[in-house]
Amino acid sequence: MFLIDYPYVSNFLKDTIAKKKYPVIQTKEALELLKNKNINWITSAKAVTSLKNHKNFKLYTNSENSIDWVFKNLEDTNQAKWIEIFKDKFAFRELIKDIYPDFFFKKITIKKIQTLDVKKYPFPFVIKPSIGFFSLGVHIVNNLNEWNTIKKQLQPENLKHIYPDNVINTSSFIIEAYIEGKEYAVDCYFNEKGKPIIQNILLHKFASKTDVSDRVYYTSKEIIEQYHDKLSLFLSKIGDKMLLKNFPLHIEIKINKDDKITPIEVNPMRFGGWCTTADLAWFAYQFNPYINFMENKSPDWEFVLDGRENYKYAIIILSTTTEIQSKNIRFDYKKLTQQFEKIIHIRKLDYKKYNFFGFAFIATKNETELDAFLASDLSEYIIN
Repeated sequence: MFLIDYPYVSNFLKDTIAKKKYPVIQTKEALELLKNKNINWITSAKAVTSLKNHKNFKLYTNSENSIDWVFKNLEDTNQAKWIEIFKDKFAFRELIKDIYPDFFFKKITIKKIQTLDVKKYPFPFVIKPSIGFFSLGVHIVNNLNEWNTIKKQLQPENLKHIYPDNVINTSSFIIEAYIEGKEYAVDCYFNEKGKPIIQNILLHKFASKTDVSDRVYYTSKEIIEQYHDKLSLFLSKIGDKMLLKNFPLHIEIKINKDDKITPIEVNPMRFGGWCTTADLAWFAYQFNPYINFMENKSPDWEFVLDGRENYKYAIIILSTTTEIQSKNIRFDYKKLTQQFEKIIHIRKLDYKKYNFFGFAFIATKNETELDAFLASDLSEYIIN
């Protein structure tokens, strides 16, 4: 069953749902997003009854926005409990602390940030909202001087224009050790037996150590072959802790020089946001992760990776840090296509609506193409 919500559903996911006749919960948002499609609708009331009658039901959403529907309608289910733990970064750290006994993390309310003595904490550390749907951002703190600057940004009075008083008064943050290593994103689901089935592994590239932006992710035969089995063992530990079954995840991890895997955060009940990483699996490897989850299928990695040596299949997020004054700007997608060896697909978005220009899915044997794009503010593609 699918639970569809804003901000975005790709044509690939829409077509998959329509062609396979998977049931979709008939919410107002889903009706709007899937209009003009031949959809197998199920009312919310019937969906709730059906799902509650199956302990380990399958439910996939494309958006974090759907989580409230789950908490409201499926509050006593395993799935709601799993989501609650994964979305609370502190609760998740508590759950796995026996796996990572030396990992430093603390919880603090927003009101105590200004008086917090961090001298005893290991630098560098990271401070971020404990509950993931607060978009206050992530801060890496390398030293005491940086902390004195960052904590000013986290004063309650500086946040009142973003959040109401009741949110600010109850908000908590997690402070945790900065995790060394390369960052990866993994799409997977846990099958009916609780076994993790990996759908994609992507390297998250950064322009520098202080860069925390989302700009470039790529997958490759080399990445899959190097980390598939190690990540399967790691995911099994998480799954065994929570007894996960029939449950999709998008998990961000870091892998250090000794191949130690440490989770950063987990996004439950879906693969990568904005239908990106799952769609890339189709563009790159020609299998459908949505079907795999719904029908208990596993990628035949030996088959799909054959002949894909040296290729990197990337998602590029077309966002800019440059402040744009004009409302009448356009993005030069044609010029963008000239910068890469092979453009698989360009997903154009309305900047005025979404605050970025879309996504480019590319294939290249030349990683310097990706590196060059990391440093760009995209101003050369913006037409006033």
